[in-house]
Amino acid sequence: MNLLWMFIGFILLVIGGEFIIRSSVALSLKLNISKLVIGMTVVAFATSLPELIVSINAAINNAPSIAINNVIGSNIANIGLVLGLTCIIGNMYVEKSFYKIDWPVMFIFSIILYFIIARDNIIDQYDGIVLFSLLIVFIVFILRSSLKTYQQDSIDNNLIHSTNFKTIVWIIIASVSLFYGAEWLVYGAINFAEQIGVSEAVISVSIIAVGTSIPELATSLLAIVKNEKGISLGNLIGSNIFNIGSVIGITSMIKPIVIDDIQILNRDIIWMLVFALLVLLIALFPKKNVIGKIKGFFLLFLYSIFILLAFVS
Repeated sequence: MNLLWMFIGFILLVIGGEFIIRSSVALSLKLNISKLVIGMTVVAFATSLPELIVSINAAINNAPSIAINNVIGSNIANIGLVLGLTCIIGNMYVEKSFYKIDWPVMFIFSIILYFIIARDNIIDQYDGIVLFSLLIVFIVFILRSSLKTYQQDSIDNNLIHSTNFKTIVWIIIASVSLFYGAEWLVYGAINFAEQIGVSEAVISVSIIAVGTSIPELATSLLAIVKNEKGISLGNLIGSNIFNIGSVIGITSMIKPIVIDDIQILNRDIIWMLVFALLVLLIALFPKKNVIGKIKGFFLLFLYSIFILLAFVS
């Protein structure tokens, strides 16, 4: 029964994530907000909402391991699972901005998160303010530096013609789906962890993290199949930055996250840093700026090792 609750929660999160993107973009276009701002802020934040709702729900329900490991696991899954599978199907080409902006910022956010947790095993309101403030600075910098180069292909022009009624319906569907999806997913995960005798940290860094990364995975695979530039390495890296800055930042501002599982610091976040370093190395070697099948299989293999060790250690 717990697996059923988790499955229903996953489905609702996917539905909610899709409709929150549709409604937020449509609303922004109606308010004459530029596509640049929509793409860099509205869409980016909307795609992180499943992780945010799950983490806030977990923190409120006194499940801090789920609140933090949902993000750590999602960041690992974005590189190991999403990038790995995508590159197996088709080549991923690395843009210059990855080396200059995307990767350095992601790694800085990851390192900051590590030291915040290592300091006293608590991510408090002040830490949340710091993380969220850094994210705002990053967004402002990106908006100013990307005015001439930003790709607008991912914004659906048809959304500007959506009626107000349709937009309101989308918002209602998204809100209900995200709320109950997060509620049932966290409920099922907590009970499932108790049922099989593993920690909430393990369930959240693996099963829940994959579930909240499903939108990114679906988008990536669909873009490759259609030969569209609908997703890039920069998009995945940006998702990881938003996960730390917005999801952990906002969640900890609402309620401090107390890290009560030592494996989160000793194992999970170390793996997140390893994957963060690894994505830079495979972008550089042996063939620079191209991530193909062999590298994709390698990422997927390492991700499988990570999941296996999470359950057996």
